[in-house]
Amino acid sequence: METKRKVEVVCHQSEWKQQFDHEANILREVFGNLISDIHHIGSTAIPGIKAKPIIDMLIEVKEIDEVDHFNYKLYQLGYISKGENGIVNRRFFIKGDEFNRTHHVHIFQTGNKEIDRHIRFRDYLIKHPDEAEFYSNLKEELAKKYPYDIEEYIKGKDQFIKVIDQKAAKKNLD
Repeated sequence: METKRKVEVVCHQSEWKQQFDHEANILREVFGNLISDIHHIGSTAIPGIKAKPIIDMLIEVKEIDEVDHFNYKLYQLGYISKGENGIVNRRFFIKGDEFNRTHHVHIFQTGNKEIDRHIRFRDYLIKHPDEAEFYSNLKEELAKKYPYDIEEYIKGKDQFIKVIDQKAAKKNLD
């Protein structure tokens, strides 16, 4: 029988910011001048909400194809390359294994629309604590309902994320 990672949502941890900063410094050393910027995204970047205890990082690079040359160096640091992993022109890495994952790293070339979408989502929820709290509760309910089914957990969040993406994009246009 295949063992699956448990979907776990925990209360916001103050050390998530420091964990992001620490890893960002390591990755800046690895990639050097290829990096344009590094952003803390996802629920661990939104104060006060529950999240899976995995730090999501978004790295903007000058040339996406150059990232592939760093796969071995990242592997030496505990990262596993997942290629595009379902999003064209992204490079995705996980740190840790299936059961001890600590970081997700999403890498996009500067100018990719996914960069702004992720940042707008984070910033919108920071500025709208009622909606952030709703999202926090939704994730907690989904984690309880689907403790060993990450696909259903993700599907359960999808409609909320799309609504927030639309609101955040509209707000950005106003």
